[in-house]
Amino acid sequence: MTTKFFTMQDFQAAAAAIRQRTKLQPKVGLILGSGLNALADSVENATNIPYDEIPDFPVSTVQGHVGRLVLGTLEGQAVMVMQGRGHFYEGYSMGQIGFPIRVMQVLGVELLIVTNAAGGINRTYHAGDVMIIHDHINLLGMAGQNPLHGPNIAEFGPRFPSMNDAYDPELRRRALEIARQAGIPHHEGVYICLSGPSFETPADVRLLRIFGTDAVGMSTVPEVTVARHGGMRVLGLSGISNTLSGEAGSPPPDHEEVLEAGKLLVPRLETIIRGILTSVSF
Repeated sequence: MTTKFFTMQDFQAAAAAIRQRTKLQPKVGLILGSGLNALADSVENATNIPYDEIPDFPVSTVQGHVGRLVLGTLEGQAVMVMQGRGHFYEGYSMGQIGFPIRVMQVLGVELLIVTNAAGGINRTYHAGDVMIIHDHINLLGMAGQNPLHGPNIAEFGPRFPSMNDAYDPELRRRALEIARQAGIPHHEGVYICLSGPSFETPADVRLLRIFGTDAVGMSTVPEVTVARHGGMRVLGLSGISNTLSGEAGSPPPDHEEVLEAGKLLVPRLETIIRGILTSVSF
C-alpha cells in the first residue's frame, strides 16, 4: 500500500473550504471523543460543516462520533470544535489522523483542547473521573506509526521536534485548579494510545500498569504530536469511562459502557473547558 503524504497545498485547500462557510477566525480547537459530542451543543452562533464536505478530512464511522466541525464562540472565544474524530483502527493513516490539526494550524488555531474516553488502568481511578493528561506513551509511534513520518514541512515545525511538556504545564495547572474548585473527581496522569479496535486483554492491562500507564485509549497521541510539532499549546482531558482490573474473569469493557459514562463526564469536562476558555487570552 502506498502512503499519501499531504502537502501544504492540501491543508490550504481544506482550510479554504472552511473559510467559504464562516468568517470566524478560531484561536481554540477542541476535539471531542466518544460519548462527548454534546459539548458542541454549547457553541454559540454555530456553523456546522460535515467532514465529508471538507477535502481530505477523515470521516468518522464510529458510534458516538457525529463527524462534523462546529465553528462559533464559547465563553467569548472563537472555537473550532471537532465533533468526533478519525481513528487508526478505522483504516486511516497517521497522516490522515493528523490532517485536521494541520488545517487548524493553517486557520490560525493556537490552543488545542483534546478529549477522549479512556479506560482506567490506575487502580485508584473510577468511572466518571476526569484525568488531566500529564504525559503520554506513544506506543504506536515507537512501533513506526508516527504522524510526522514522511517529508517534513518546515513551515509547521522542525524535523525532530521535542515532546517534552507536550501538555502545557500552565494549562494543566489551571485545569487542576478548576476541577478542585468545582468538586470534580480528578487525577493527573499518563495516557497511552493503542491501535484498537479490540479492547485490552487482562495481560495487556497488567503490562500497561507496569509501563506506568494511568489510562488507555485509541486516540489523542497522534493529534497531540502534530499539534506540538506545529507549536500549538495543548490541554488533554481523559474521561474515565470504565476501569480495568487486569484480572482473569473480570467483566469485559464495551463501547456502550463508554457512551453511558459520557453522560456523566460531559458536564464535568464542560466545566473544565469553560474555565480554561475564560482564563486564556490571545
